[in-house]
Order: sequence, then C-alpha cells, then structure tokens
Amino acid sequence: MAKLSADMKRLVERQRLGFVATVCSDGTPCVSPKGTVSILDDEHLIFADIRSPGTVANLRTNPSVEVNVVDHFIRKGYRFKGTARVFELGPDFDRHVDFFSKRGVFDAPGRIRAIVTIHVDHAQPLISPGYDHVPDEATARAYWLKYYVGEAGAV
Repeated sequence: MAKLSADMKRLVERQRLGFVATVCSDGTPCVSPKGTVSILDDEHLIFADIRSPGTVANLRTNPSVEVNVVDHFIRKGYRFKGTARVFELGPDFDRHVDFFSKRGVFDAPGRIRAIVTIHVDHAQPLISPGYDHVPDEATARAYWLKYYVGEAGAV
C-alpha cells in the first residue's frame, strides 16, 4: 500500500483530470479521461462516474486500475496503480456524492451514476522525456505556456 505524499496530493488536487486505464473483458486496455479525479485520503483516489459506463463495467470485471495525472505545463506527474471499488447505492455512495457536491460538481446527485475509489498500492513519478533537453521546470513551463498560446513551433 502506498501513502500519498504531499506533492502527489497537491498535483492531483490542482489538476483533477486523470487518465484512467482499465482492462476490457476481452483483455484489451482502455484509457479514459476523468475530470473528477481527487484525493480521498492518504491511500485512496476517487472519481465520479458521470459518463463512464465502459470504465465502470471494466472495473466490475477486473478492479485493477492505473491512473496517470500530469501537469501539462511542467510535463511531470504521477502514476498510481491500485484496486478499485465501485459504489452505486448506500451510505458510502451518498457520502461520496456529497463530497463531489461540496467540490462544485454541478447537480452531483442527479448526474453521478457511480463512485469509484482506488486503493493505491503503488505510486511513482511520471516525467516527460522533454527533460532530456530542458534544464528545469521553469523552462518547461515557459515553453509549454508559449506553445499553447500559439507562439511556439511544433514540438
């Protein structure tokens, strides 16, 4: 079991968009972006199923999951591997829907179909190969900010 560091928590809470990898029933991989990825506690991530029927179906069959969360401007983040639990009814579901309501998810009780919690077993840094030719985060951030506003050439 992995304890989530302060930096991991900061990055996840700042980004919120995570890419969730699951395994389809035929054994093929499936990656889906989730805009509600959040920190639940020192060992768990959480996200809401608003439009994720494939992800939830995959997790019901195989609860193994990996979530990647990256700061696109510094090209660094974390990969979290673990085991998912799906909640659709009951007090835990209601408590987690309230969690997302308080975080500003529009009409959370009406839109959230399921809640997924992930017990993080392993977490490790994810660093872009872009650091092979830039010296630090400030340089990477400046480059990508310039790139996204259309002033930089192709990567």
